[in-house]
Amino acid sequence: MKILALVPGGIGDQILFFPTLDDLKHIRPDAKITVITEPRSKGAYRVCKSVSEVLIYDFKDRNGLADFANILEIIRDREYDVVLSLGQRWTVGFALWLTGIPTRIGYDGSTGARFLTHAVPLKTEQYAAEMYHDLLSGLGINPPFSGLAINVPKSDIDWAEREQQRLGVKDSGYILIHGGSSQLAQVKGIDKIYPVEQWQQIIQEIQQRQPNLPVVMISGPEDMEVTNELLQRCSDVKVTSPDDVGKLAAMIAAANLMICTDSAPMHLAVAVGTYTIALFGPTDPQKLLPQGDRAIGIRSSTGNMADIAPSQVLQKIWGG
Repeated sequence: MKILALVPGGIGDQILFFPTLDDLKHIRPDAKITVITEPRSKGAYRVCKSVSEVLIYDFKDRNGLADFANILEIIRDREYDVVLSLGQRWTVGFALWLTGIPTRIGYDGSTGARFLTHAVPLKTEQYAAEMYHDLLSGLGINPPFSGLAINVPKSDIDWAEREQQRLGVKDSGYILIHGGSSQLAQVKGIDKIYPVEQWQQIIQEIQQRQPNLPVVMISGPEDMEVTNELLQRCSDVKVTSPDDVGKLAAMIAAANLMICTDSAPMHLAVAVGTYTIALFGPTDPQKLLPQGDRAIGIRSSTGNMADIAPSQVLQKIWGG
């Protein structure tokens, strides 16, 4: 069986879709699963064991007719039996209809639902990974949702161990923080960055109460401004810059605690089981974090990240 999955969105969206792919592969082990995602998200599949091939396509209307025709031809040539689609625009549904894939599964109520063969209820009130998982009911299968999981390559685990040695935290353990946000979220004006001066207050109290437990900051290409400003205020914070999702996941897995904003590293922390405290501005933690005591969401009462007091975060850190 050849199965296609259309998964627009960032790396976090891909990670939230992994349980759907994993259960599909578990139930249909002979299936060859192909994912089409955006260029910025292809790297997520480094830590997914269930996908055979990843194709890229920009779902944000930045493609010309030639790009559309090319991806359509690629899909037709592969003769897929089934497609699962997170895309809800009518253009996505219409494109799937043009491919001739016999079983087309997506969400009921979307503008593209008329082009589907199986439309499942869209339950936006639940955890996003469970909402994605509901698509499997379009195939007549309903495996229980078991949570996020990833497959970190051994080479990335080895890299993380060397990085911990370099930072001097291999034996002491460490608290990991990520205070940045994707460039796309910033362009869209979505408030996901926690102010540096408030990070400073949190870090300084951690260092006062746990002087032997280092604080390590994750810094990616889009986080340089936040990183540099924080280092000016807290010069003894250590910095790690993993260059792919696997290495990042390995560093998160080895941490004693992850403190972060609503971001892809947050979903990786959930997947590897690291105790996580995540800060939310306008987004709803109930839709982006699973139920349980390993991942705690702190949501701003005003929708502004800056209105989360450091004392609220510290209270959760110390178990108050």
